[in-house]
Amino acid sequence: MVESHFVKDFTKFQALVSPSYLLESPYRQILIAVARGDGKLYSVLRKAKLSESIGEQIIQELVSLNVLKIERSRESPLRTHPKYKLKKEQRSYRIQDKLRFVQPFMRFWFGFVSYYRKDLLLGKGDAFLENFEKHYERLRSLVYEQLCDALLVQEYEKKSPIISSGSYWNVYSEFDILAFTKNKRLILGECKYKERKVCKNELTKLKLKAKESDIKVDVYALFSKSGFSNELLQQKSDTLLLFDLNDLKVLL
Repeated sequence: MVESHFVKDFTKFQALVSPSYLLESPYRQILIAVARGDGKLYSVLRKAKLSESIGEQIIQELVSLNVLKIERSRESPLRTHPKYKLKKEQRSYRIQDKLRFVQPFMRFWFGFVSYYRKDLLLGKGDAFLENFEKHYERLRSLVYEQLCDALLVQEYEKKSPIISSGSYWNVYSEFDILAFTKNKRLILGECKYKERKVCKNELTKLKLKAKESDIKVDVYALFSKSGFSNELLQQKSDTLLLFDLNDLKVLL
């Protein structure tokens, strides 16, 4: 589909990148850094090689243009008291918000297209298509996580509504989904878009990550494209939720 519709009609799609100056520096560098990295604010500015003052101004402009949106960090400060001494390796740590694209098309453009724009304008799409096929996982994994988050919210709508959800990151680790319900239950989720079944070791790893981050989990939720091992299916309960691709149909 990408080859037959996008590459052959490239100039038509390029017109969708608006305003057109997003294709130029320094906007282009920031947007590529967001599309190709974890989206953390200061990481983006370092990759774009911009000072924080200039970079933050441009980001605010991109937010006002509805190109980017800010996903606020929900991490608590490491220093809980003025006299509390942080570990040496934590003293330079900064809590960071994340930058996300409002439109998936723009993430696709700056994550995959921008480097090959000149070739595509000349009708040469081989290098672009090879790179796209190699790194397509980077594009679809975030979309899958967002769909899983929406599914979890819907699952709890009639039980105890979720009042806060989304990805979560802190000094120790990152989690695909961390959600709180109205009755104060914490749900921790992991999303796997792989061509193999999810096994018990994935749950074990998630529990170890939660322990390292001192997260008190009430319910674990695993999402899998290719289903689950029999061992995991036998453990399914009120404290372990398992969802596969068929469950996403309720979002249609």
